[in-house]
Amino acid sequence: MSTYDDDVDFDFFEEPETAEAPQRTRRRPGPAGPRRPPTRPPTGAVALARLVGLVAIGIAVIVGFVFWIGACQGQSRHDEYAAYVSNVRAIAQSSARVGQEFATKLGSPGLKLADLETSLEQWSQQEQQAYDQAQQIRPPGPLQFDHQQVLDTLQLRALGLAGLAAALAQTSTKDSATAASDLAAQAQLLTSSDIVWAELYRLPVTDTLKQLGITGVVVPSSQFVTNPDLVSARSFQVVYQRLKPASTGGGSTSGLHGTSLVSTAAVGGGKTATLSPSNPTTVYVSTDLQLKATIQDSGNFPEGPIPVTLTISVGNAKVLTKTASITSIAPGQQASVSFGNLQLPPSAFGHQASVAISVAKVPGEQTTSNNAASYPVFFSLSQ
Repeated sequence: MSTYDDDVDFDFFEEPETAEAPQRTRRRPGPAGPRRPPTRPPTGAVALARLVGLVAIGIAVIVGFVFWIGACQGQSRHDEYAAYVSNVRAIAQSSARVGQEFATKLGSPGLKLADLETSLEQWSQQEQQAYDQAQQIRPPGPLQFDHQQVLDTLQLRALGLAGLAAALAQTSTKDSATAASDLAAQAQLLTSSDIVWAELYRLPVTDTLKQLGITGVVVPSSQFVTNPDLVSARSFQVVYQRLKPASTGGGSTSGLHGTSLVSTAAVGGGKTATLSPSNPTTVYVSTDLQLKATIQDSGNFPEGPIPVTLTISVGNAKVLTKTASITSIAPGQQASVSFGNLQLPPSAFGHQASVAISVAKVPGEQTTSNNAASYPVFFSLSQ
């Protein structure tokens, strides 16, 4: 072999250098933040707790909805009862005003028989109209039976007034006692109507509203006869005596007429002190103090209405004046009138005062010297 052959390089037999795979970059150990825990599927206890929470929220929503519906229904029910009571109140007040007109008419001076009969018939028609209006009212279910008592009340008043008109038309042939008894019998329907309204309507309806929890709805009252003595036989006898001369066209007040002041007493604190016109009386002032005047019919005819005036003076100054009225007094009988709620000024204490009572003159009365009296008194706050 030659030297040349030994120098030959067989480069094509050499394998190329293998490229090395890139090295992974490793983080150098050092401080680092908290590692987030790996997300794991909820365990059975956690899933159950979530389910319970969702159920609780659902129940709360349902309960709130139920309460909201109940509140709406409660408001609606309250409005229903309030509207009903409002409709009844209008009728109750209208009917009570008829009773006031009736009382005023009986006590009015110069009353005529024909005028009273006409008024009674008109009032009866008004009560009948009120009855028809009450029939159109539709009460809530629980009050349907009670509402019937409203109708019964108005019917009693319509019948009572019509009965009084019919009885008056038949009194011309009767004596005063018989006529008064007949009129009082008819007037019992009016007093009965007040009982029906108060006891059979207003009281039960008020109890029903309380049981239903309905507040702020006040059941109205309706009183036709405010003074029972007004429709008594004694009172109607006075009315008849006043009407009889007018019905025959006479209009005479001949005969003995008159009243007299019998006595005056201070009533209060459980004690009664009769006042003296000559000697000063100490009057202890309490919250229930009343000055009571007793009047007698000193004539031969029933009298009424009779105004009575109280005047309290200190020196020459009047410090209190009040007027009340006695509905009627039969011949020879006595009646009393009381003055309460006496708002006395400070000047009435510590000085002698004067209590004066004056009874108004009745038609045909000739003697009035016994209609008034004055009593010296000392008002005291302590006893």
